[in-house]
Amino acid sequence: MSSNDIAIKVENISKRYRIGLKEKVHDTFGGAIIDLLKSPLKNYKKYHSLYKFDETGSDSGNDFESPDIIWALRDVSFEVNREEVIGVIGKNGSGKSTLLKILSRITDPTSGRAEIRGGVSSLLEVGTGFNHELTGRENVYLNGAILGMRKNEIEQKFDEIIDFSGVGKFVDTPVKRYSSGMLVRLAFAVAAHLEPEILIVDEVLAVGDADFQKKCLGKMGDLAKSGRTVLLVSHNMGAITNLCGRALWLENGKLKLDGYSSDVVKAYLHSGANSGGVWSSSSTGPDDMEAKIKSVRILSEDNQVSSLVDVGKPFKIEISYDVFEPIRDLSVTYHLFNSEGTLVFESMDTDMLKWRGKTREPGRYLATCNVSKHLLMPGSYNLSVHSFIEYVKIIERQEGVLTFDVSEIGYSLNPGRAGVVCPAFEWDVSRVE
Repeated sequence: MSSNDIAIKVENISKRYRIGLKEKVHDTFGGAIIDLLKSPLKNYKKYHSLYKFDETGSDSGNDFESPDIIWALRDVSFEVNREEVIGVIGKNGSGKSTLLKILSRITDPTSGRAEIRGGVSSLLEVGTGFNHELTGRENVYLNGAILGMRKNEIEQKFDEIIDFSGVGKFVDTPVKRYSSGMLVRLAFAVAAHLEPEILIVDEVLAVGDADFQKKCLGKMGDLAKSGRTVLLVSHNMGAITNLCGRALWLENGKLKLDGYSSDVVKAYLHSGANSGGVWSSSSTGPDDMEAKIKSVRILSEDNQVSSLVDVGKPFKIEISYDVFEPIRDLSVTYHLFNSEGTLVFESMDTDMLKWRGKTREPGRYLATCNVSKHLLMPGSYNLSVHSFIEYVKIIERQEGVLTFDVSEIGYSLNPGRAGVVCPAFEWDVSRVE
């Protein structure tokens, strides 16, 4: 393969950060006074130390295993061909966003190098640069300019951008009066109409409502078919397998797997899943989380925890979560994938009107989804759970928490039946003379 066919070349990139450690708390008044007098010098040294590292940038040196050092990336290498669409997957904190920021020249690597051949546009944080005092029309021009579009290019695409966003009626209204969903739709519409040689995208397929997410997927599909080089980070495994021919799996800052997207997604979904029918969170989450998913269970028809489901019997998916402060429009959802990494369906606890648009007060909640019999084809399935405030923000993602099997225990399907699901419809068959 010629070097002219390579759009992005990453060689042994590593990125580290120094974090603050917990301060010692004095238990005497005198100790506290002495510590206060020393604060200016101590604070200067602390600030200086945040940017002072071992010069080697390698595994040698005392800094490498220091408790206040976090390695976001470690020795990551790969190449991206021109006109190739690559997905980047991994759990939160695996280094995905850090990698994109390095490729977008927002931050420099600690060691290693990245070579990018061609014009680059990045869509890392939807809505960056919006001025809430300006109208939607004015923000289209402002945000477009920030993202690298020329004025005449924005003018040519203005009607298309507004039509895509669905905010045409309010285009001359200050965006401070927009709902959060409207603002996100307009921001994505501007960014989606860029025409760079290389497009770097970080998790924009989860914005807006369901209809707008479909438009986002469609637009990303158009970009993928237009001959551009695209690097896409997403937690939507269906989007990764459908849009990307190849995928990179990052884990703890290292490149764990590089290959066909369907193979990488399948391995990723089954890597950390619990096959015992129950999953419990091992972390408490940061202090600023509005809600926390505590556990997920697969229950049989008689409420027994099980990782084996009879295709001819209904079963339940039970999600327990805590709410720490009053939240309006909270949704807790699960994504069900088959063994090939295809998204079978998504179901959320606001499918029932009881909680849609309502405020949930602090406390423990138990959401149980009743899944009908004769729905899933026999095979292995993988479950991910998410929580989010609709149109505003994603609170938590827990990918691949459970695997379970659907089997023909007491019911036999016709051999060779195809499809992702196998509903047992009622037929009325009669002979017509």
